[in-house]
Amino acid sequence: MSSTVSNTPVPPHGRSSLHAVQVLGAGSSGSGVHVRSLSAGLVARGLRVTVCGPWSAEQGYGFSQTGARFTGLDALTDAGSMASLRRATQGAALVHAHGLRSGLLAAVALRGRNVPLIVTWHTRVDAEGARARLVRLMERRVARAAAIVLGASSDLVVRARVRGARDARLAPVAVPAPRRPPETADGRRQKARAELGVVERPLLVTAGRLEAMAGHGPLLDAARRWRALDPRPLLVVAGEGPDRAVLQRRIDTEGLPVRLLGRREDVPQLLSAADVAVLSSRWEARSLLAQEALHAGVPLVATAVGGVPELVGEAAELVPYGDPEALADAVTGLLADPVRRVELAAAGRARTAGWPTEDDTVAHVLSVYDELVQTFLREGVDGPGR
Repeated sequence: MSSTVSNTPVPPHGRSSLHAVQVLGAGSSGSGVHVRSLSAGLVARGLRVTVCGPWSAEQGYGFSQTGARFTGLDALTDAGSMASLRRATQGAALVHAHGLRSGLLAAVALRGRNVPLIVTWHTRVDAEGARARLVRLMERRVARAAAIVLGASSDLVVRARVRGARDARLAPVAVPAPRRPPETADGRRQKARAELGVVERPLLVTAGRLEAMAGHGPLLDAARRWRALDPRPLLVVAGEGPDRAVLQRRIDTEGLPVRLLGRREDVPQLLSAADVAVLSSRWEARSLLAQEALHAGVPLVATAVGGVPELVGEAAELVPYGDPEALADAVTGLLADPVRRVELAAAGRARTAGWPTEDDTVAHVLSVYDELVQTFLREGVDGPGR
């Protein structure tokens, strides 16, 4: 996986010795891609970067290929992971954690040290009952421990402030724009469609973890309505997760035109072959699927949740979450209206031109780092956990 960050300015005096530690959990694909991109950009600008996380993340994203050092946090206990993180952060100028659990781990590991902690909230944790109370406590602990909380969407910034963050800000979180297939590669597109068995029928594509947050229940309800269409569209779902068996049983029992593809590394290619992309999530900040769809010029139908509306603007058809009829009707309407699909494709590509680039993201994060380090040096404030 390569990064498009290419600017390599001469680092300001003293920045070349700045050591920034990135802490990543199992997390979502979006946060992994972001940390990979961020690490490449920071190294290119003269920082020493260490990425701490599970070895599976290193295998999936290749952080060490960016010039960063990687430290695995695969101890059998949280105490073991914390000890590894304390060693990795020895002498660091700052620690930047990504996600709630990573933020909590970093906050505890930095206890007693004068090291500033930044935490980026890429997503939120939905829970009920006793677990919901535990999540609130974790969010409060992380928000108050961090010198700055960066939120990937406006509602995450508000959430951090409610939980007691001293400084919460909206931050650009860009991911590498997927390479568009050449315009002459129609044969490649048709080959991909033929492999999926959709030469003469519409192809709908969605991607994400197979879990409740992704809204696959309402999506399958919508697919039940598509059975009446002629030709009947095929919905392909790229991703794995704990709900796979339940979803497959529904697909088989109800005869739904849906295929679970499992984990795929070629989602941009799948999207390039699609007629419509579908995002049915209960909540998203900056959906990776939505970004990839608009970059590829694929018409998108998405739930109007979290940061999705501010991400896509009018470049997608937005529907309420949990309304399978609205979802089904929006997709059916697009399949019947090629002019509208062309309009949305053009609007999507235009929308992506205004999104922050990887360079924008790195520059913003670097300015936050400089601000925070200088504040700690100038004022001698106590670090998180004191």
